[in-house]
Amino acid sequence: MIHLSPATVVAALALPSVSLHPNASDLPGSNVLSQLTNGIGGWALVAAMIGVVVGAVMWAFGHYSQNWQQAYNGRKGVIVSGLAAVLIGGAPPIINFLVQKGGTIR
Repeated sequence: MIHLSPATVVAALALPSVSLHPNASDLPGSNVLSQLTNGIGGWALVAAMIGVVVGAVMWAFGHYSQNWQQAYNGRKGVIVSGLAAVLIGGAPPIINFLVQKGGTIR
């Protein structure tokens, strides 16, 4: 009977290391996908701007008509739309930061 040490078994079963180097230009149609992403981001920023304007109008009308519920909903709309714009504008740096941090995991 053959006796193997646990280190020998682990070494024999070790999987080969894999690597990942994301590059969108390696696939066909990546420029179209990039344009689509930029277009959706632009539309999302326009929607966020509309949300800020509508929320500000609701906030003002609610405040001056003593309708505190409407004022609260308008203030919430301004804040949420503003945060959405921050996240949309900051999406590329956020994703790049997370990819870089993910690449350092060993």
